[in-house]
Amino acid sequence: MGSLSIWHWIVVIAIVLLLFGRGKISDLMGDVAQGIKAFKKGMKDDETAAEKPEPVKTIDHNAQASGTNRSDVGSKTV
Repeated sequence: MGSLSIWHWIVVIAIVLLLFGRGKISDLMGDVAQGIKAFKKGMKDDETAAEKPEPVKTIDHNAQASGTNRSDVGSKTV
C-alpha cells in the first residue's frame, strides 16, 4: 500500500474527467491563468509606483500675506 502505480493515476484522472468534464477543467485553468496575470500586473504597478516618489508639497505663506485682507469674511449682508 506504499506508492500508487500508473494504473491508479489513470483511474483517478479518468474519474476527474468524468466528474468535471474537459470543458470545465479548461475554463478553470483559463481563469487561474487570468488571475495569475492580474496578480503579476498588480505587483508590477506597485513596484513602479514605489520607484517614483511624489514631489514634496509646500505652502508658501508669503504669497498670502502680500494679498488683500478681507474683513467681510463671515459677516452676513442682507
